[in-house]
Amino acid sequence: MAVVRKRLGIRSVGHAGTLDPFATGLLVVLVGRATRLARFIEGTEKSYDAELRLGVATDTDDGTGVVTREVTPSHWPTREQITAAAATLLGRQWQVPPAYSAKHVGGTRSYALARAGRAIELAAVEVTVHALDVVEWTPPDLQIRARVGRGTYIRALARDLGERLAIPAHCVELRRTAIGPFSVTEAIAPDTVSTASLVPPAAMLHHLPAEVVSEESVREIGFGRSVAQQSVSEGIGALIGADGRLVAVAEGRDGAWHPVVVLEPAA
Repeated sequence: MAVVRKRLGIRSVGHAGTLDPFATGLLVVLVGRATRLARFIEGTEKSYDAELRLGVATDTDDGTGVVTREVTPSHWPTREQITAAAATLLGRQWQVPPAYSAKHVGGTRSYALARAGRAIELAAVEVTVHALDVVEWTPPDLQIRARVGRGTYIRALARDLGERLAIPAHCVELRRTAIGPFSVTEAIAPDTVSTASLVPPAAMLHHLPAEVVSEESVREIGFGRSVAQQSVSEGIGALIGADGRLVAVAEGRDGAWHPVVVLEPAA
């Protein structure tokens, strides 16, 4: 983030979804007024490639932690058994986040409490796993590909998959390959960012339904006022000016758009 701030000379820089310190891959960075769009991107599905190691558990559920349990089974599970176990983790479920995570406990990040030696018992949160595929299995290393909803920890999936197989497991490598409509194949390195590489705010919300609004409506929206919909649509949508610029994100209900985030406040 600091690199992007320096290269662009912009103080207001944010991101849509953190990455674990040991992870690599895609991070969507937002600048200026577009930082207010983070929540609409964070809520989209995310895709990951990961390498798990079976037979070893750590206190962080990844390779940076202290080994807490190690087992060498007489017979490793078969690929078919792993695939069957992974299938039980699909859909909506309750997941206990790793103790070393960014979750807040009494106003403090859980990883800070864990590093201070305080016992952490995080409450389970509801998550959704859309896909969990076995890519390669060469004991003890397992390559998987996952597509998950907001708040899902791949480290916790590694731990839970191990529990399904009755063998400890942790995540060794993790790479985020996509966030909603954005792919790592289209990403650029932070130290190559320039104003020419910035994507217009409207392009950040292609996953939302959109409606073009008149300049009269743009003015009303600028004051935070609701405007009538041209076609009835319920839920969150992007309001676009005649020239293609993003004017606001609004909630559609009762035949009107109710502004949630206004990018062009009235002067």
